[in-house]
Amino acid sequence: MSTVRVRDERGAAERAFVAVSETLTGFDAETLYGTGLVGEYRALTAAEAGEDRYARFAGGDQGGPGHQGDPDGDPELTRAVVQLWYTGRWPGLAGGRGPYTVSVRAYAEGLVWRAVGVAAPGVSAPGFGSWTEPPAPADGAGR
Repeated sequence: MSTVRVRDERGAAERAFVAVSETLTGFDAETLYGTGLVGEYRALTAAEAGEDRYARFAGGDQGGPGHQGDPDGDPELTRAVVQLWYTGRWPGLAGGRGPYTVSVRAYAEGLVWRAVGVAAPGVSAPGFGSWTEPPAPADGAGR
């Protein structure tokens, strides 16, 4: 198989995973790709769930032509992927490995921090004396 075809298949699989992830997380593809973790999370999810289960979940090239993923058909895997994106932690699946944090980067890029508008605690310093300023309003407007 040529290198170009392998890249195209991997790209299609990642796009299918991102499409499902957009629906589940409420974040757009640009934000998800911006974490730099799409490929790692797709591979991790496929490995932990198994290719067949993953194909039913995410669809795309993994499920055959025209196949759409069905995350609602697998609540356990759906919850695991949502937790993965939001916390950088894989919660484990029944009969599989237990829970684990994927990496420091995964923790730092967790969508939970974007959702609440703060940096991940312990990852980046907000700056000396920053505690003297009130937090930004929840609507994202300036101070």
